[in-house]
Amino acid sequence: MENVQGTLPNIKRTVIMDAPVHKVWNAVATSEGLAVWLMPNNFQPVMGHEFTFKSEPKRGWDGIVHCKVMELDPPLRIGFSWCGNNMNQYVSFELKPLDGKTEFTLVHSGWSAEHAELREVMYDGWGYITEGLRKRMGEENDRYLC
Repeated sequence: MENVQGTLPNIKRTVIMDAPVHKVWNAVATSEGLAVWLMPNNFQPVMGHEFTFKSEPKRGWDGIVHCKVMELDPPLRIGFSWCGNNMNQYVSFELKPLDGKTEFTLVHSGWSAEHAELREVMYDGWGYITEGLRKRMGEENDRYLC
């Protein structure tokens, strides 16, 4: 497991999704799925693949996150470097099957003291984002995302 060392605690968000692990995997390990709940991207689930997430530029950030797939264990774990806004970090998604449901854990590591304020913003942001994904994954949806 790749873990970028930082001086501040990792951001960790865990939610239980009312969907089987393969459905959640399709949402977190495909370009189409990631674009719906996170950001537009050119992701491919291939070890070593370099890709970008693109968002609207804000507060001196160009809106681009440069990433590289560093871990790939379908359908249980994926991890990638997360480099943008002059920061080199790491994000991983871990899926744990739970009797027809899925425990989804996101970890964002590599926070330094100089980015403490941004870390707090991202802590809240990841909370909203993972909760939004959880709501989209309910069994009432025919596809992996609606």
